[in-house]
Amino acid sequence: MSRRPAPSSRAAVATTTGASSRGRSNHAASPRSRSNRAASNGHGIPDATVARLPVYLRALYALADHGVATVSSEELAAATGVNSAKLRKDLSHLGSYGTRGVGYDVEYLVYQVSRELGLTQDWPVLIVGAGNLGRALANYGGFASRGFRIAALVDSDPHVVGTVIARHTVRGDAEIEQVIDQFDVSIGVIATPASAAQNVCDRLVAAGVTSILNFAPVVLSVPPGVDVRKVDLSIELQILAFHAQRRGAGLAEGADGLAGAISAADVMVPEVGAPGIAAADITTSDIAGPALHGGPGLEVAELDYRTGAQAIAT
Repeated sequence: MSRRPAPSSRAAVATTTGASSRGRSNHAASPRSRSNRAASNGHGIPDATVARLPVYLRALYALADHGVATVSSEELAAATGVNSAKLRKDLSHLGSYGTRGVGYDVEYLVYQVSRELGLTQDWPVLIVGAGNLGRALANYGGFASRGFRIAALVDSDPHVVGTVIARHTVRGDAEIEQVIDQFDVSIGVIATPASAAQNVCDRLVAAGVTSILNFAPVVLSVPPGVDVRKVDLSIELQILAFHAQRRGAGLAEGADGLAGAISAADVMVPEVGAPGIAAADITTSDIAGPALHGGPGLEVAELDYRTGAQAIAT
């Protein structure tokens, strides 16, 4: 069971969970098996729907910041890059159908989504690895503004231990278990080299952390009941390179729109494990959503690592 702090009055944002079994190879499922897969999040909401909820919530926050009180399904769908029918179906799982001719109340819809995802509370986060990536994560303001509190940073480098990053004094990696117990850590973030990631993961799990965001370029093995989300920046770049190559080939052959026929979802499909256990990489189509819209033939890949933390907070 994931550690959860006492509820706070501030609503936060989140999204779906993914997990993999220890020793299980993380191979992508076919589109057919993915579409036929029953929801395994315990709330009766399809995993694909849960994966889109933070995209909707981000758009809703932007609308609220601009003083927009109501929004139609068409407007919200356009802002999030999905079709309006799919959006209405997704929101119907929350019991929210909107008002015909009026649309959705933005403030109430924010509350509904946040409540359904269990994020009307703050989540203590431990970052393991205080190198360039760990520093960037610690200094990222998007976590705090959406309910994720950096509890501590730890590192194995004696030259880094004791330094101050984002008002946190970096602790030695020998203190991982102590930090988890002291701050009741809910989410562990692994920002270490690949060679150290599995050992760090094992220690986090043994100390009671069951939600892990992994930035190391390696597939982690975890026991059932542990949720892991993987962020691999190189994969996102490779997807863009693929599109660029196909686009170049299309131009050379005089074929228009060739690259646009292939999406990131065709290249990366969230993986499916045993019943009730899902292992998924963060992809541009399923998690971040196309917040940026390019013209014809222009591929835009967005990777929001705040969303990765949201992904394992349910």
